Amino acid sequence: MAGANQESLGIRVILPEGGKTAPCCPHGPTLLFEKVSKGGGKGQRFYACSACRDRKDCSFFQWEDDKVSEARLLAREAKNQSKRPAFTQEEYCARYRTFASLPLDEKKFCQDCQILLLPGENEAHYPHRCIAITAAQLRRPSMLLCPLDNKKKNAQYLFTERSSHFLLDTLAALGYRKVLCVGTPRLQELIKLRNLEKKHEPVKSLLLDIDFRYAQFYSQDEFCHYNMFNHHFFVGEASSAVLQSFLSESDGEKVVMVADPPFGGLVKPLANSFSLISQTWGKLQNSGSSTSDMPMIWIFPYFFEARILECLPSLIMLDYQVDYDNHPLYKHGKTGRKQSPVRLFTNICPRDIVLPKEEGYRFCAVCQRYVSSANKHCSKCNACPSKDGREWKHCLACEKCVKPSWKHCQICGHCALPDHPCGQGQRSEGCYNCGNLQHKQKSCHLKDSRRMRGCGSKAKSGVKHVSYDLPCMPKANRKSGAARRAKKAGGQST
Repeated sequence: MAGANQESLGIRVILPEGGKTAPCCPHGPTLLFEKVSKGGGKGQRFYACSACRDRKDCSFFQWEDDKVSEARLLAREAKNQSKRPAFTQEEYCARYRTFASLPLDEKKFCQDCQILLLPGENEAHYPHRCIAITAAQLRRPSMLLCPLDNKKKNAQYLFTERSSHFLLDTLAALGYRKVLCVGTPRLQELIKLRNLEKKHEPVKSLLLDIDFRYAQFYSQDEFCHYNMFNHHFFVGEASSAVLQSFLSESDGEKVVMVADPPFGGLVKPLANSFSLISQTWGKLQNSGSSTSDMPMIWIFPYFFEARILECLPSLIMLDYQVDYDNHPLYKHGKTGRKQSPVRLFTNICPRDIVLPKEEGYRFCAVCQRYVSSANKHCSKCNACPSKDGREWKHCLACEKCVKPSWKHCQICGHCALPDHPCGQGQRSEGCYNCGNLQHKQKSCHLKDSRRMRGCGSKAKSGVKHVSYDLPCMPKANRKSGAARRAKKAGGQST
């Protein structure tokens, strides 16, 4: 294994092929990955969890050509069953109806178990932290539920009121009356709250989320337990039927999808899931054609732009900066970073999405879209080039605009940070981060995501993606720190 690892350049995902069934873990069908080998030849393939980025959170691992015994299959299914929610979605809905009919003084919520309590259940939850809740709290489950805080697996970050209102105001103004909320519980809540106010034309919504706790608060037509990394509905055909019914525009109600995946999620499987939803939408329209794309907004950091457009070329990145309530960096204010890197990628006409003037956005007549105030139009590039909210500068040698902190390096022949490792030879075998043979590690988009991983910034709503760990070499083959230092000292003394 050690020798094989030395020849591996990285890991890439292999999308499901027709007729081939992947083994399942508690998060649904696993994804097939391949170790990218030197020279671009076919490497070793294995199945791993689609949702967890650390094998400590989901230990599933299986080489593609493994023959699994019946006993192992039974043990695996028993484990998957043990990880499922305590109640079915039908049972959660029935519990909610009973809970809603209780007197106010009997409505209790267990903060330890994260569950609404029915009469007769209080004793079983003693001495847990059980609190009384109001009707207003029931309508804001994202504020009632404790955000999942495992940064490597399922930490949740939720839209601020500013971003939620902007999204809903924009979609309503464009005439959308159905919003498919993929991993956006805050947007779902705002839609339902506005419908109760009856001050605006009603908007229907359906939440697809991997956090099954939301099943306690919504009907089966409003919530589906869903994994966006493998397009898996945990309830099966019943949830698929709910989605198909929602995507139908037979009543003239325009549908739009808003997706807010975990920052650490691999773009390729996410794009595949969104494409499958779009194809379902296309087939349900009157024309019966699946060639047109479903209107969508994909919310993701700007440095994934190239990878997103590679998978879904019809999308365009907008300048609007999305911020989050409980994220230490991606929010406005003195305690947060002023420039959030999270953007909107959409196939809706950019000039139709009006960004708020009071927040410094303006309309560029040449580009025919709204841009941030610092994003100055470059006549040489014929574009508003800034990606990160700062004013970029044009480099005549590179013939493109670059970040203001970059300077042109005559030795390297391109712009880079002043303290970059100048003139160092690059590896000939390609990129270590992603395995692509067409670029080097320092120009890989994944280097930013890995840096984010260290500060826990990539996890948002839903379960987070994985750095797929392969089986480690035996401990006997490893050298301790002391042994390495002794060997180094010995080498220096000769």
